[in-house]
Amino acid sequence: MLEMRAIVVEVHGEEASVQALGGGCGHCNSEGGCGSGTLTKLFCSNKPRHFKVHNEAAAKVGDEVQIALPDGVLLRGAMKLYMFPLALMLFGGIMGRDLANEANFRDAYAVAGAVIGLLLGFVMAKLSPSSSGWAVISSIVIPRSGS
Repeated sequence: MLEMRAIVVEVHGEEASVQALGGGCGHCNSEGGCGSGTLTKLFCSNKPRHFKVHNEAAAKVGDEVQIALPDGVLLRGAMKLYMFPLALMLFGGIMGRDLANEANFRDAYAVAGAVIGLLLGFVMAKLSPSSSGWAVISSIVIPRSGS
């Protein structure tokens, strides 16, 4: 189970919006680290990101909490976002090739079918039910001051 600390920003019934404290394993900027912190700075916005999680611990705004991500969730998410579009790209390429009337245009139809399949896969992955509720506030680490 993956865990990390976060601060509760908003509470919406049984769900809460949280902002992660730090990122990754804590070795992002060290010399022996993998460098993912540097990549994040290069390709992602500097604005803090908020995530919706299930609020099992009844945390309140300002609480520092421990977020738990159950085993297998990352693999299922990767399958949805990577493998599904790639499978549709392969299927689209095969269908495009088979639909070509003349042998001269098989490659062009295969490429068009692959591109259409890939784009369709990305759209379907984006529109599929959200992963909200996968991550759970497992405990309150530091209650907000004044509680």
